[in-house]
Formats: sequence, structure tokens, C-alpha cells
Amino acid sequence: MGLEAKCRAACGDQTGEGKLQLEGESLLFRGDFRLVIARAEMKRVAAEGGSLLVETASARARFELGAAAPKWVDKILHPPSLLDKLGVKAGSKVSLIGAFDVAFLADLRSRGDVGVRPRKESDVVLLLASTPADLDGIPRAAAYLAPAGGLWIVYPKGLKTITEMGVLNAGRAAGLKDNKVASFSATHTALRFVIPVAKR
Repeated sequence: MGLEAKCRAACGDQTGEGKLQLEGESLLFRGDFRLVIARAEMKRVAAEGGSLLVETASARARFELGAAAPKWVDKILHPPSLLDKLGVKAGSKVSLIGAFDVAFLADLRSRGDVGVRPRKESDVVLLLASTPADLDGIPRAAAYLAPAGGLWIVYPKGLKTITEMGVLNAGRAAGLKDNKVASFSATHTALRFVIPVAKR
């Protein structure tokens, strides 16, 4: 999950009030002025006097966050791994549907009880959907979930044939509730669905 806070900011000759967000690989400030700083551009990140300081090769920004500044520094310097985003903990029972990357499989096996074939009562189920037809497999994939488990639909970014709304509609039509989104890779996005509490 990202961070969000209302604060006062300064960068160069710009100052003002607005909302600061840490989402994915970027720090975004929107308000009296707009600022986007990619994590890859950050040369120095520190907390000083209740402010978050972020320096790039060409700019120095200050965000007045009070006691929360050190937390922002930690989140920026130590971003969650993909497995953290997906909720895969040590010993998690994970089921896969689709042909996932070999490197991703290796990461999964280092942390969870990964099944090549889907298994009942899985904590995490990942369905790789490359085409709209793959979304027809959502009800079957959901049947492998533990009551409090999560089904991640992983789909390509930027295609008109399979869109976020299409994935959302397919999950909701299967009786599931969407509650999280994550960047899976440079080419894929993931949406998480769960069984509504009333149906567990």
C-alpha cells in the first residue's frame, strides 16, 4: 500500500499546500503546484526537523510531515517486494493458474507452499489472464480460495482487448469483491479479489 498525507511542500521557488502520495515507483505532490519524483531519480532521502527531504540531480524538495517523516523515509528506501504486495508470507499456500515466469516461480518457492496445480484452501491464488477468454476461469479459480484468501488476476498493461474494467466486471460477476491493485511487473498489473465476508 502507498502512503498519503496533506502537507506543505517546497521545491525551488515553488511552495504551497497539497496532498503527497507515495505510489508505486513515484512520489507525487498535487496542490498549489504539481511535482512528480520517480524513485530512480532520488539521490538523497532524509528526515530533518519534521520534514521529508528528497534530492535529485536537479532539484531539492521539502515536505512538512511532522512525526511521520521518518516513516516516509523508510517506505521510500525500503519498498515492499512483489511477494509482499501480493500478501505471500512465509508458509503461505499458493496456487497458480497460467504460465508464470520462471524467476517469479523461484521467488514464490522461497517463501510459500507453491502448487503447480491449483489446490483447495489456498491463501493466495494467481490467475494469469492474457485474453478476455481467460477471465472465464475466475469462478473456477475462486473455488480454490481459503475463506480469507485472495485471488489475484494478473493481466497485461495497456491492451484494449483486456482492460481493468473488464477484469473488475468479471470478478464482480463471479461474486467477488475487489480490494487491491498492484503493479506486478513492467508489463503486467494485478487486481485482488476476495470472497465477501457475508459469504465466507
